[in-house]
Amino acid sequence: MIAPDTVILAAVEGPIDEAVLRRLAQHVGTDLRSVFGKQGKPSVLRSLHGYNLAAHRPPLWVVLVDLDRDADCAPLVVSQWLPDPAPYMCFRVAVRAVEAWLLADREQIARFLSIPVSQIPTDPESLADPKRTLVDLAGRSRRRAIRQDMVPRPASGRAVGPAYASRIIEFVHGDWRPESAMTRADSLRRSILCLNRLLSRL
Repeated sequence: MIAPDTVILAAVEGPIDEAVLRRLAQHVGTDLRSVFGKQGKPSVLRSLHGYNLAAHRPPLWVVLVDLDRDADCAPLVVSQWLPDPAPYMCFRVAVRAVEAWLLADREQIARFLSIPVSQIPTDPESLADPKRTLVDLAGRSRRRAIRQDMVPRPASGRAVGPAYASRIIEFVHGDWRPESAMTRADSLRRSILCLNRLLSRL
């Protein structure tokens, strides 16, 4: 059983990643005390050494970034970016973005977007750009509000719609099932295992 006073600190790229990590913490029976970063991936990676130094003793640290197009293999890049993780550090890389983890819960994301489940990719971690895929799927939604919120306006120059982040966070907190998604997203499965291993050390 996890102690009620267990402290977990985290660092992420942005608000969507924070929502995902908070949901994962809930899934394994705990929660996050504080979340740092939220200013993009380069900022998180610049601070990674400092986070790792802090993780040589409790509290626990969880750091999550997207693989994007930085490498072909998440385990390889994990070992490059953090070759010597501290005992209380869980450093994880989503392949290729946390949106792939959300797409991995095919039934729920299809219901949320109001599109047929047959349109949801069966292997989301093989997608070159999961965020772009998610936006494109939102454009097929039967719900006008989803299309307006998640799909960028023509000629806006933006990659996502004006309320993309808030809609995704709504899905994460209300509908996303990590236990289902992990069967189609190995980097998610590894992240959940990492969290459980970390908690078992307390």
